[in-house]
Amino acid sequence: MIRMAEALRFECQPGCTECCRQKGWVYLSESDVVRAAEYLGMTAQAFERKYVYRTRNKMRLRVPAASTCHFLVNEGCTIHPAKPTQCRIFPFWPELVESKREWAKTARYCPGMGKGPLIQIANAKLQAEEMRQAYPEMYR
Repeated sequence: MIRMAEALRFECQPGCTECCRQKGWVYLSESDVVRAAEYLGMTAQAFERKYVYRTRNKMRLRVPAASTCHFLVNEGCTIHPAKPTQCRIFPFWPELVESKREWAKTARYCPGMGKGPLIQIANAKLQAEEMRQAYPEMYR
């Protein structure tokens, strides 16, 4: 593991959705599905039928043809209060918190990195651990 500084700076910037516009999948835990479904007034089963692609050991949001996410609009995330763990924890993913190089690479598109209050590295690592717990199949 590359040693990071004792603290990082991060604060989401108003109106920014750059993290949502990057290529890649939004992985889901069972609790992510339940939370989003409840927020939308749906059953978890109905939410899964409409929005989720499930493989043997992973779930992810389906990607609509016209955008990167069903829930992303110009104004931001339409399920923001119930968004998946992966989205909520960004940029404190294990692969970013544990690598100065990956953090810097991500900062090229994320204008909130390097701004705002100091985030203690111990707190960032706690969030990274939450990500590991939510998606154990991704972090073996």
